[in-house]
Amino acid sequence: MAKHRFNKIFTPDDANELIPTLAALICDLQLNASELRSRIAELIKSDPEIDAMRLREMVERHPELRPFATRIGEIASQIEEHGCFLKDIDQGLIDFPAEIGDEVAFLCWQYGEPGVVAWHPIDGGFGQRRALPGAPKTYLN
Repeated sequence: MAKHRFNKIFTPDDANELIPTLAALICDLQLNASELRSRIAELIKSDPEIDAMRLREMVERHPELRPFATRIGEIASQIEEHGCFLKDIDQGLIDFPAEIGDEVAFLCWQYGEPGVVAWHPIDGGFGQRRALPGAPKTYLN
């Protein structure tokens, strides 16, 4: 097996144990991201310049955005403290480093799935997901 750079290697069971915790975190993350986007959209109406700014600049100019931006960062850190990787907020995608056969790959979970049902190569992504043996294929694209 190739040398890997991950602090933790997950089995499907390990990943599935985290799903209830991660689902709650993703829900909170998506709510905060949605609220932040909504507030930014409202601010753009009166301050169109912020549309071209990075988030940090927006928050400096409009400190009322700070609680949402801060919470998003905190939640992302909480997710990654478990040894997994947040890949997409809107889709609720989380990858877990794993060994599949002789290769290091990612177990892939999407918010709303009952558990980890798929994996993909490290250099692949959601579009390259493959079903885990015995997992229902109904969740794959």
